Amino acid sequence: MQVLVKLFGGVREAVGEKELSVTLPEGARVAELRALLARDHSVFDELGERLAASVNFEVVPLETSLREGDEVAFLPPVAGGAGSTWLSEEPLVAEDAVARVSGPDAGGVVTFVGAVRDHARGRSIEHLEYEAYPEMALREMDKIVLEAARRWPGSRVAIGHRTGHLEIGEIAVVIVAAAPHRAEAFEACRFAIDTLKESVPIWKREVATDGAYWVDDRP
Repeated sequence: MQVLVKLFGGVREAVGEKELSVTLPEGARVAELRALLARDHSVFDELGERLAASVNFEVVPLETSLREGDEVAFLPPVAGGAGSTWLSEEPLVAEDAVARVSGPDAGGVVTFVGAVRDHARGRSIEHLEYEAYPEMALREMDKIVLEAARRWPGSRVAIGHRTGHLEIGEIAVVIVAAAPHRAEAFEACRFAIDTLKESVPIWKREVATDGAYWVDDRP
């Protein structure tokens, strides 16, 4: 069977081609395609787990089986990817997040800041506490950044989230999306915050005047 392989960034430069037509046995997996390409191009091994793969515009695991005519893309870390997601016990600064993704190619830069408010669910809030599973949280945040770059080519997203004790008014999360045009920047930013709330293992404990409780707002 034949599949079309698309290459980007440093991988494209290392291979010297934007796309390749590759012949594989029926039922071959993405892992086997990658191994085949690595025989001639060391960049596939050099990037290791940082090199993601998508099939027909969906990011997939390496064990995914391929079919005739599939379009496979190998996605190196996006611009700003190193350090574009982070967890912090220290206060977040929105301008720092903007600096991680903005650039001369970005005509639109959209910032979302989520702050701790003094009331929720009809209760008066004293403070919040956030707990994360750091390794998995960062991995999921990186996936969001990568998916945004795939959906809106040319976009870059930065995501920072607090952990620990937060007082009223402190920033809990900051997301910045930069893109060539404002529409893509708005869409990428909204996608990032919505997906973050659904998939990233970060838990919130609200400490109210009448008691404390863990919040479950996920569908």
